[in-house]
Amino acid sequence: MKTLTPDGWAPAVGYANGIETEGGRLVFIAGQIGWDADQQFHSDDLAAQFEQALANTIAVLDAAGGAPQHICRITAFCTDKPAYVAARRALGGIWKRHMGRHYPVMTMVFVSALLEDRAVIELEATAVVPN
Repeated sequence: MKTLTPDGWAPAVGYANGIETEGGRLVFIAGQIGWDADQQFHSDDLAAQFEQALANTIAVLDAAGGAPQHICRITAFCTDKPAYVAARRALGGIWKRHMGRHYPVMTMVFVSALLEDRAVIELEATAVVPN
């Protein structure tokens, strides 16, 4: 996996502008929210739900034989922009615990609601798992 930064661009912080991959199996991970394997929420807090959603994303990837460093794209959907902005430091710590210093291509979208009423963040991902 190669991170792409066009000549003359400042480096992206906390994400990659582009990623190039070669070979491997594509793994598409549906939107994961902040509930556990039994579909139970343990918190309404954005950071807690983000951590669970990220752990769920990694668990689905693990089922395909992948690991966090194989994720090349994440789209995040969040229902509360002020809460997200306020939690950015905590979210960064959660990211580092689960993903280390691996920063895939990412897009953040703020939405009015998610399908599950208690969900405040949803993560969708694509990975390339080496053959």
